[in-house]
Amino acid sequence: MSEPARPRAERNPLPDFCSLPALFALFVVGALTVAVMWLAPDGARDWRAFTIGMAFVAWLALLLAVALCKLSPYLQRLPGYGPYAGVWLLMVLIVVLASAVARWMDSALQLELIHGGNLRFIGDNALIAALLGAAMLRYFYVLAQWQARLAAVTRAQVEALQARIRPHFLFNSMNTVAALVRVDPAAAERTIEDLSELFRAALGQHETRDGTLGDELALVERYLAIEQLRLGERLRVRRELDELPRDFPLPRLLLQPLVENAVRHGIQPLREGGEVILQGRREARALVIVIDNPLPATPARTGNGHGLDNVRQRIAFRYGTRAQVQAGPQGDRFVVRLHLPLDDKQHTLNQGGNDDARTDRR
Repeated sequence: MSEPARPRAERNPLPDFCSLPALFALFVVGALTVAVMWLAPDGARDWRAFTIGMAFVAWLALLLAVALCKLSPYLQRLPGYGPYAGVWLLMVLIVVLASAVARWMDSALQLELIHGGNLRFIGDNALIAALLGAAMLRYFYVLAQWQARLAAVTRAQVEALQARIRPHFLFNSMNTVAALVRVDPAAAERTIEDLSELFRAALGQHETRDGTLGDELALVERYLAIEQLRLGERLRVRRELDELPRDFPLPRLLLQPLVENAVRHGIQPLREGGEVILQGRREARALVIVIDNPLPATPARTGNGHGLDNVRQRIAFRYGTRAQVQAGPQGDRFVVRLHLPLDDKQHTLNQGGNDDARTDRR
C-alpha cells in the first residue's frame, strides 16, 4: 500500500520568494556582506568600491528574487529536502554567473573596479553565496517548521474551545423536545428537524474551514424557533440585520451560543420575559454585530467565564488584532458587540440579510 501524501507543512515548503520581504532580505544580507568586507582591517576603505559593491548586490538580489520566484513552484515538487537543496544550488549558480559577467564587463570596459584574478573573484563570491545561502535557508526552514507547529497547536486550541460550547445548547434543546412530545407532536417534529441541524453543525468536527454568516444566521433561527416554543410570548426578538453580507466568512458555531446566552441569562430569569435585540451594520471596513438583552435584577447563576474567552480567542485567531469583542452591562441591558474587519474583496460584496453575534456570560 502506498504511503499517503503528507500535508504541505511536512513537505518543507519554501518561503514566498515573490514577496517584497524576501527581496528585502536578500538585499540586506548582501549589503551587510559588502559593508563587513569594506570595514575589514585590511580593507582599502574606498568609497568608490563600496558604491559599486552595493550596486552589484542590489542587481544580484533582484536577479536572485526573480529567478527564485519563477522557479520555486518547480523546486517545491522535489521530495524531502530537495526544495531547499535546489534553491541553494540555484543561488550559488546565479552568483557564479553574475560574478563572471561582472568580471568580464570590468575587463572589457577597462574600468579596473575588480582587483585580482578571475577565478579568485568568482570563487570568493561563490563561497560567500554558499555560506550565506545555507544560513538563510536554514533560517527559513526553522521558521516554516515553527509556523507549522504553531498553526497545529492553535487549531487544536480552537477545536477545544468549540467543544466546550457544544453540549450545553444540545442538552437544552433535547429537554425542549422532551417537553413538546406529549403536548404538541407537530411542534415536536419541527423542533427535531431544527435540532438535527444543530447536531449536524455541533458535531461536524471534521469541518475545519469557515462557514458563512448566512449559515450561522440560519442556525440561529433554528435555535430561536426551539426556544420560542419553550418560552412562548416571553421571548421577543427584534432583528435589525439587513446591512450584513451573507457571504462573510465566519467561524462555525460562533453566533448560536452567543444568542443562546442572551436567552438564558436575559430572558429565562424574567417571569414577564423580554426582548432580545439583534443588530448588524457596516462601519467603514468592518462589520459590527450587536446583541442586546435585558439584565435581570437578580442575575442568573454564572459560570466560569469560558464563553466570552472562547469568543475572543476564536475571533482573534481568525481575524487578527483588528477584531474586537466588547461585552458588559449598559444600564438595564447587557450588550455584546463584535467588531469584525472586512478585507477589500468582502468590502464590495452584495449586502444581505440576517445576523447575530453574542457572547457567553458563563
